[in-house]
Amino acid sequence: MVRNVLGTVLALIGATAAVWSPFRAWYDGRLGRHFRLSELFSGGGITAAHAELFASLFLPFALAALLTLAGLLLRSRLPVAFAGVVVLGFAVLWMVRQGQAAGGLSVSGDGSGLGLGVLAALVGGVLLLLASALLTGRPRATRPPPDDGTYPQPKPRRFGARRLHNRSPHHAEETRQGPNPYAHGDGRNG
Repeated sequence: MVRNVLGTVLALIGATAAVWSPFRAWYDGRLGRHFRLSELFSGGGITAAHAELFASLFLPFALAALLTLAGLLLRSRLPVAFAGVVVLGFAVLWMVRQGQAAGGLSVSGDGSGLGLGVLAALVGGVLLLLASALLTGRPRATRPPPDDGTYPQPKPRRFGARRLHNRSPHHAEETRQGPNPYAHGDGRNG
């Protein structure tokens, strides 16, 4: 129960960080929503051209957030883990392509270089992966094997059989035949 609550909270925080990241500065003050998604996969690399919102880095992060919500509603770990991989994958791919275009990546305190948007995306992806590890998922329904003779069925055990022989002869529900083992050698009981 606690694992599911903690995993859900981490997944929601991670998805929020991932969706929020394109609205923060990614590199040299340029927002993540200004980078075209197609530039990550083209031979030309990242350019200075601006992108529409749903043609930018916002799209895979928004889809990852929707996938996270679906995974939480269905109580399934796999969609949450896949969303984390998508967020981390696009953030790392962007870093590689930006590093190729700029000749390297840098972090500066004056606003140039990598910004908080990249950090938010990376942290969001890691939180989604941690959340998927914490979630317990749906309980699996266990069905008994079919009783059609294809599986060997164990013989039923008689648990009470051994106890009946070990009971005291003074119990009313069982009477023994033969001599009383508790009798004295002279035939007296007592």
